[in-house]
Amino acid sequence: MADHNQVWNNCLEIIKQYVKAQSFKTWFEPIVPLRLEGSVLTIQVPNKFFYEFLEGHYVDILKQSIRTEIGEDARLEYLVPRRQAATAVAKEKVTPSFNKAKRDPDKIKNPFIIPGIQKLKIDSQLNPTYIFDNLIEGDCNRLARAAGVAVAKRPGETAFNPLMIFGDVGLGKTHLAQAIGNQVKSTFADKTVLYVSSEKFTNQFIDALRNNAISDFAKFYQLVDVLIVDDIQFLENKIKTQDIFFSIFNHLHQGGKQLILTSDRPPKEMKGIEDRLISRFKWGLSADLQIPSLETRMAIIQQKMTSDGVDLPPDVLEFISYNVRTNVREMEGIMISIIAQSALNQRNIDIDLAKEVISKFIDNISNEITVEYIQKTVAEHYDIPMEKLKEKTRKKFIVRARQVSMYLAKQLSNKSLKHIGGAFGGRDHSTVIHACKTIENMLENDSRFKSELSDIAKRLKNSGIDFGEAEFG
Repeated sequence: MADHNQVWNNCLEIIKQYVKAQSFKTWFEPIVPLRLEGSVLTIQVPNKFFYEFLEGHYVDILKQSIRTEIGEDARLEYLVPRRQAATAVAKEKVTPSFNKAKRDPDKIKNPFIIPGIQKLKIDSQLNPTYIFDNLIEGDCNRLARAAGVAVAKRPGETAFNPLMIFGDVGLGKTHLAQAIGNQVKSTFADKTVLYVSSEKFTNQFIDALRNNAISDFAKFYQLVDVLIVDDIQFLENKIKTQDIFFSIFNHLHQGGKQLILTSDRPPKEMKGIEDRLISRFKWGLSADLQIPSLETRMAIIQQKMTSDGVDLPPDVLEFISYNVRTNVREMEGIMISIIAQSALNQRNIDIDLAKEVISKFIDNISNEITVEYIQKTVAEHYDIPMEKLKEKTRKKFIVRARQVSMYLAKQLSNKSLKHIGGAFGGRDHSTVIHACKTIENMLENDSRFKSELSDIAKRLKNSGIDFGEAEFG
């Protein structure tokens, strides 16, 4: 009987036919086959990023190769090294998604075409990794997250019905929506939760039309207690699909069921959606997600690295957070690439590696320090929340920190006085001028303060961000 090494090598030969050479080298060469027990092949991957990426991008080819080599009953199990302590390493077993489907013969992919379906047969379609525990809270998502938690505790019983979550691509709409669903499933065993993209909903509706099964389609969705529809804006100009969704929406809402919708824009900006639907979208709460602040970006990256047992030096963390400012999805993609390059080339994760990877995603890696980063550094120095710098308060220690931040922003960034003032709670340019003059006077007359300001400047320079030389006083 073939051993695990031979089976895996044969699988790799199959995979090579379907995967580009660079992708194969990055994602398959680091895998180590551990054992073959019956029809179960166990492999070890470097970390959870590898597991998640393989599951997200190569699950079909993995399934095909292993079943070609072992048979239709073949199963694949991952072992992921997980750091438990400074000197101890444990193994975490992870089951691939295609194995889970194999073990659940009662799973129904399109249950609406089956008359008389029972609620217990409805698969939620939720990703179990999307939970509140790994959804970092910040100013960018505080309202939406709080509303989501409230809905998860009392689905269908709050004023947030429907709950509309909107924002640009990659800001966490799907994560938050599915976190609500997963929490409801965990708390209320008797409630049926279903997640569906608007595209899949539309395709199912088209199939129902072709099969003369509109009644079954509607009845299926009416069985749900919590319906989550992702990217609802894609229903634009699909009049018949909007009609059936309108009917389902009314049935669920009137029955006290919870609806959660996501979109890339608020309801008032949707075009091609009937007014009667738009008005219903506005019945509950519309909460937006914004680009995360520097502090939130740092917290997101740090949490992701910690959960996957990866040590990320502080200077690298700050460098990545500073340069990747668009959305969470891009940040995670860059982190996957950094970890892959580190594992593949046996390199430590440092600033140089981070620069190499980021340069492939971002045309111009910024060498200019931002007002936001200055605010963060000054706030940490004075041990106050960064948001205090933007508040309208006259407490002396906060005023001092705000004036220092404004002065450093003028000295170290190329932003206008208007831009700098706006970053501090919408203040005007005259406030910035006054702050700079105050700090300049203190530098001339207070040697202790001059030393304090120099310490803050050194901390900024040691962040891995090059902003040139600057002298104070």
